[in-house]
Amino acid sequence: MKGECSLAKASFRSALQLGTRSAVGATLAFAIAQGLNLDFPIFALVGAVIATDLTPAQSRELGLRRVVATFVGALTGVIATSAKLTGLWAVAPSIVVAVLICYRVGAYEGARVAGYICGLIVLLDESAQPWHYAFFRLVETVLGVLVAWGLSFVPKLLRPDQDDVEGSEDGTSR
Repeated sequence: MKGECSLAKASFRSALQLGTRSAVGATLAFAIAQGLNLDFPIFALVGAVIATDLTPAQSRELGLRRVVATFVGALTGVIATSAKLTGLWAVAPSIVVAVLICYRVGAYEGARVAGYICGLIVLLDESAQPWHYAFFRLVETVLGVLVAWGLSFVPKLLRPDQDDVEGSEDGTSR
């Protein structure tokens, strides 16, 4: 019973810290993107939330995955639009190609992100500039990821209780 209570407290602490870091990162990334007059600051917000973790190593991994996926999706989308593959009928095949590229380069976790970025670009109307759109989605994503990386170095504000560190009655740590 005591172990369950300690685990619940530790889980709540981690969730609270992750939620707080995500919220701060999202807000900062969005504000910076707005300050820079970027087209869609929401992509900076999303990039920050997705790349946020409690450890710098995990944040780096999540952020790198997000940047690679955005790059693959953007590049696939602009290549498709350059080949005049645009509109609703081109969405499915272009998304399949973006996902396959992610799998080929080992970016499995980012495949869905690559697909949706590619789909957005392919669905742009004829007057839109796909290279411009793709470039700024990448810039906004990198901004969000950089904010998340920076926040991952802020020390955790809530430390585990001494009981959580010492371990349970049977000598195992939690």
